[in-house]
Order: sequence, then C-alpha cells, then structure tokens
Amino acid sequence: MKLAEALAERAEATRRVEQLRARVVSSARYQEGETPPEDAAQLLADTGEVLDSLESLIRRINRTNATVDLGEDGTLTDALARRDVLRLRHSVVTAAADAAAGTGDRGYGRQLRSELMMLSALPVAELRGQADALARDIREIDVRIQRANWEVDLLD
Repeated sequence: MKLAEALAERAEATRRVEQLRARVVSSARYQEGETPPEDAAQLLADTGEVLDSLESLIRRINRTNATVDLGEDGTLTDALARRDVLRLRHSVVTAAADAAAGTGDRGYGRQLRSELMMLSALPVAELRGQADALARDIREIDVRIQRANWEVDLLD
C-alpha cells in the first residue's frame, strides 16, 4: 500500500469514528417505553474496533514519515513540519499586510479634515511580496510531499 492510500484510509477512519460517536450519543439514552434507535453498546464496540485499526494505521504512517528521506527537505516528517510552519508564517504575514492596508476596516478613511488620519505601521507592499514568496514555497514543498506520498510504500 502506498502512503497516500494509507492517508486516505486514515481520513475515512476518522470520519467513521465521528459518525459512530454521533450515533452512540443519540442512542445512549431513550425514553421509558420506547426502544432506542440503535444498540449503543454495539456501536461503542464498533467504534473501539475502528479506533484500534486507526491507531495501527497512524503508527505505520508516522513510522513511514520518519524514515522517508526527501533529500534537501530532510525526512518526510521534517518536510511536513516545514510546510505547517510556512502556512502559519504565510497566515501571519498576510494578516499583517491586510491590517496595515486597512482591509476590512469600515470607515478607514477620514470623513472630515479634522479627524485623525490612520497610518500604516508596516510596509504593505513588502509584506505582500513576502506572502507571495511564502505561498510559492508552500506549493513547492507540498508538491514534493505529495509526490513522496504516491511513491513511498507504507512501512509495517
């Protein structure tokens, strides 16, 4: 099985656990004289089985990520950490540029000459350039990660 297939299975198992959780909660209590919509104990047992297989799958994915070498990016785990930080950095720089530009501010401009004018404390154009460079870096590392996901076999 390829790593990408395991990641898809992990996502599906996570969705399945959430669905089972909701069904357990809705069936956990019922009114006297009524029958519960489903057997909550059986649903809980089914959830436990899905969670056990999910844990095994996550362990295998993590083991694979830690051992796959992507060259200059380090291991796949290193590349994932780098991508996550690049996304956070991009978010912060974009938010700073938007705030400095007054994006989203109602009544940003002056109504009267006697009102104080709002000034930018940050260089908006420079921040937008940084955000563009970060977005490019994110796309590039994401392509390398996705390529590895489809090329690498999942470890046991």
